[in-house]
Amino acid sequence: MSTIIREATIKDASLLAILIRNSFQDVAERFDLTLANCPTHPSNCTTEWIEADLAKGIKYFILENSNHPCGCVGLEHARPDVCYLKRLAVLPQFRKKGFGQALVNYGLGEAQELDTNRVEIGLISAHTELQGWYRQMGFSVQEVMQFEHLPFEVTCMVREI
Repeated sequence: MSTIIREATIKDASLLAILIRNSFQDVAERFDLTLANCPTHPSNCTTEWIEADLAKGIKYFILENSNHPCGCVGLEHARPDVCYLKRLAVLPQFRKKGFGQALVNYGLGEAQELDTNRVEIGLISAHTELQGWYRQMGFSVQEVMQFEHLPFEVTCMVREI
């Protein structure tokens, strides 16, 4: 099995939207998130979202295993010293194989290349096992926030690099 991570292009926008949507569907079901109550949740991702991200300079990376796209991650250079990991997604049938960790590590490496000092990610606060997974990779909780447009609290986690 050969695994590669490659930078996505605009031609991958549709593929990225499908990877993200399908990867986040179980999260949406678990937390009762719908298009009506949480239209910006990644389970509702569209090709247009990805195209807009790419136009803003957000980079996406696709993990392929034996030429099969299994997951992706976005990286936004938000401020000179900070990057955001966005929409880390691994299709359910490919989880627990190290692909998520490989994508995070790749994103951290790309952030280092940009001379940033830290990487941040936001996630559903009630998703405690995901928080634990990020802690194992050196992330720590920075703060918990409530946004008016979201039906859940967001935990912002950070890792210094």
